[in-house]
Amino acid sequence: MSVTLAIVGAGSRGQIYAREAVADGRGQVVAVADPDPARRGLLAAEYGIPEEACFADWTELAAQPKLADAVVIATQDRMHVEPAVAFAGLGYAILLEKPMAPTEPEARRIAEAAERAGVIFAVCHVLRYTAYTKALKELIAGGRLGTLSSIQHLEPVGWWHQAHSFVRGAWRNSAESGPMLLTKSCHDLDWLLYVMDDVPTGVASFGSLTHFRKENHPEGAGERCTSCAVEPTCPYSAKRLYLSCLGDPKREFWPLGPVTTDATTEGVLHALENGPYGRCAYLCDNDVVDQQVVMLEFAGGATASFTMTAFTPLEHRKTRVFGSHGFAEGDGRMLRVVDFATATEQIIDTATGAGASLADGHGGGDTGLIRAFLDAVTSGEQERLGATAADALAGHLVVWAAERARETRTVTAP
Repeated sequence: MSVTLAIVGAGSRGQIYAREAVADGRGQVVAVADPDPARRGLLAAEYGIPEEACFADWTELAAQPKLADAVVIATQDRMHVEPAVAFAGLGYAILLEKPMAPTEPEARRIAEAAERAGVIFAVCHVLRYTAYTKALKELIAGGRLGTLSSIQHLEPVGWWHQAHSFVRGAWRNSAESGPMLLTKSCHDLDWLLYVMDDVPTGVASFGSLTHFRKENHPEGAGERCTSCAVEPTCPYSAKRLYLSCLGDPKREFWPLGPVTTDATTEGVLHALENGPYGRCAYLCDNDVVDQQVVMLEFAGGATASFTMTAFTPLEHRKTRVFGSHGFAEGDGRMLRVVDFATATEQIIDTATGAGASLADGHGGGDTGLIRAFLDAVTSGEQERLGATAADALAGHLVVWAAERARETRTVTAP
């Protein structure tokens, strides 16, 4: 069965999900809505979408008779709630980019709309759908680790990724997008709840913006990387990052794609001289944290800790799982398992070849998500996704509890 899809938001995420669906063999892109005529035109040309199915705004698409089986909503974070509610009411299956929404009331409104309409609904928590996660879940469910006592989980954001997306980019300012824990790490808190198969009763958190601040502006540095004496030795040089993408199609798509569509030296330098991505990383209007820790306590006494930090390479998440009968640690590809009864070790290779970045498909998570979504739509069974709207909401509620805890320096409950 072919699943027809409308893409609302033709940026990088919308493009990726469209391509994954078509590559699966079951997806057919039949409509697009995006205010940018260039992005809208590129997607239309790639999939042969007729002009009458191309819209400058999602409201124009929603005003038509139902044009597709499903809609992919990949707009900016603050533009999720209205289209999600509207398309649920129209009977579309919905694939919604994370986070659900910037606030708890908006996220609850989306979840309630999906449940009320009875449509297939998924939030793009791609970490759930990797081969690595599947192997770890099977390991835990099989009882090899005994009763879970604690989990340590690390998200290594990557020094240049932080500068690209969360200092210079669209998610730099909490008033414009949301807190870092929501816009970047709702993946991870959802993943922890999924692995623990439980919801925490207590949440604590600490974190701050430690480095990308005006007082750390290097002496002699300029306001832009294109005219800065310090740039050649600065780890956050925009010139070095974006010029190095040229000639690599994957990196020209991301991270260069949001900077410019002119993938030439002249095009990159023009964008850095005139756009937001060329600003000094110490002189931006960013306020989201560059490091944060979250501590979770569950009803049975088990605990989990999560660390998000900018100051790493961009790599797969690192995890340690402590159980009563065994220990496991993994790096997104390999799992090392220690059996306490036999004092033996096993290495599980999950055969994950894809890298951790957006351009690499999040370690196979993008492919796994689309496959599960298409399974759910073709069968009409939400269970094929392994999560409901309420499950997606639960992880977001932990995010907001952690932010309250960080701001008030208290222990809170989701």
